[in-house]
Amino acid sequence: MRCRGPPAEGASGSEAAPSGVSTGRGAERRHLARFSPCRRRPPSMADSLLLPKRGPGRPTWLRVRKGFTFSGICRVTCLYGQVQVFGFTISQGQPSQDVFSTYTHTFLTINAVHYSMPEKSRKEMKREARTLLRSHLNLDDRCWAMKNFSPLCSIVMLEHLKTSTVNFITSYPGLSHVFEQENRTCKINSEYLALTSVGIKKEKKRKGLHLTESALSALEELVSVSCEEVDGCPVILVCGPQDIGKSTFNRYLINQLLNSISCVDYLECDLGQTEFTPPGCISLFNITEPILGPPFTHQRTPQKMVYYGKLSCKSNCESYIEIIKYVFSSYKREAPLLINTMGWVADEGLLLLIDLIRLLSPSHVVQFSSASSKFMPNLTPEYVDSVNGLYTKSRRRMRNRGFPLAEFAENLEFADEEKESPVMFTGHKLISVHSEFTFRITSRNRQSHNRILRELAVLGYLGQLQPPVPKPLSPLHGLTPYQVPFNAVALRITHSDVAPTHILYAVNASWVGLCKILDDVRGYTSGPILLAQTPICDCLGFGICRGVDMEKRLYLILTPVPPEELRTVNCLLVGAISIPQCVFKNQRCEGTVPYVTTDYNFKLPGASEKIGARETRETHKGKSYPKPNFH
Repeated sequence: MRCRGPPAEGASGSEAAPSGVSTGRGAERRHLARFSPCRRRPPSMADSLLLPKRGPGRPTWLRVRKGFTFSGICRVTCLYGQVQVFGFTISQGQPSQDVFSTYTHTFLTINAVHYSMPEKSRKEMKREARTLLRSHLNLDDRCWAMKNFSPLCSIVMLEHLKTSTVNFITSYPGLSHVFEQENRTCKINSEYLALTSVGIKKEKKRKGLHLTESALSALEELVSVSCEEVDGCPVILVCGPQDIGKSTFNRYLINQLLNSISCVDYLECDLGQTEFTPPGCISLFNITEPILGPPFTHQRTPQKMVYYGKLSCKSNCESYIEIIKYVFSSYKREAPLLINTMGWVADEGLLLLIDLIRLLSPSHVVQFSSASSKFMPNLTPEYVDSVNGLYTKSRRRMRNRGFPLAEFAENLEFADEEKESPVMFTGHKLISVHSEFTFRITSRNRQSHNRILRELAVLGYLGQLQPPVPKPLSPLHGLTPYQVPFNAVALRITHSDVAPTHILYAVNASWVGLCKILDDVRGYTSGPILLAQTPICDCLGFGICRGVDMEKRLYLILTPVPPEELRTVNCLLVGAISIPQCVFKNQRCEGTVPYVTTDYNFKLPGASEKIGARETRETHKGKSYPKPNFH
């Protein structure tokens, strides 16, 4: 498996004059492409992939071998035959799919799929294809396209795509190159202009996704097991070191499963690099639509979610385990479950992973490794059953007995020095996957690269506040917030000890989790209402506390959560997840910019560079703090 590193520097691509196949759908730009399968096939089959160039009066075609790897975003519609994008098969008659091939991740490739030869003559197949093209091409272009028609080919329409989320992200300086970059070495010709008009650019095939033989074998086995349903729905846990391809494998596997089944359940246990939510969450999803882009392009509403509030659980693994138990208890076993884990697999992280395998009892464990990754023992059932975890102890005699899912939350206890753990492990099948990279994120650039992805996920979530295209963007500071009385919600800072007198300073201009606790917070005449401990409770979404009105005793919250769900929110959790800096810097106003300052006192408790750290006076004396540009 191969992946790409951080987004490269560069300005956005130059705008090209609209070109392509004109239709009756307004000013949308689109192109048709004819794909032929790239697998082994009979000699009578077409041997190429045809892409459009804009010629005088009608589209012409560019012959390309095998698949088409591209960067940019577009809408893909299969008009005839079948094509596959990132493991998901798009057939004729199916809905169009929005595809996001960004510079932060591996580029996507459109491949033709080998399908069964219909029991029709060539003339009948051409008549069928001509009928399908009737609503997209005029008569002359349709006749010309049919001259290039061959049996078992696939015809795809690529349309120009703009979404409110993409528009919102690219509105910030420096982020437009995530979707589009200028290639100074690229030869500008009719092909380049035709593809640019759609919003994409052809890339070298080696920059696309390449799965290793072990990965392909694992995918084939897992899809087969999930479709058979002989022993119930499989529970698949994916583990391995960080930046090794787990998330890419998960997306591809979900897409492959959706080709055969209607939905897949997904349990997110990675706090730092979440797939469908902003970072710092543990959540359970029911996925029914394919994943054809990076996380910041497909933020979704979970079935159940808890806001942990940190990017790592190293400081409180026990709470992390308890939250996973709470979220996992909502799994109904009505669909296959895919479990994503953290890349922390060294020392205590490995012991914590062993605890998770015991607690979640997966039927399959997919373990990733690479030549450059550190040694990690094979997590066979025998190994997991024979060693102590971070909180659980081995119980060989309990193996193969298991416990019912409904009793999971009540029966599970932690082990201590005097009492052995009652966890009953059912065993699993270990599937090993070896990854190969053309470019690997190093320890030097990993922190900045992951920070960029986390900020993009937050911006992708905030993009839900924007009106649908083609309405213009609204700046965040220009949107009307909700007014929340102090005595209507309880408040808790999860990542640091903050004095009660400073609580409102910490909440103001912060990223907040909108949660629902069982306790009734009504009845208080004033506020704020402070919680002594961080509760394990449902999180319904997130927002920005854009202001605190002390006179009216109100929190001003900006959030895309629907009003009917906001009525049940009675708790605000503030964690270590921060609002992207560009949100503060990009405020358009005259004079002083709100929440941006060059005069900040790092000696205040909780204001040190390491969030949540408590430093002594001696430590402060020995440190010199640089003057920041903003807070």
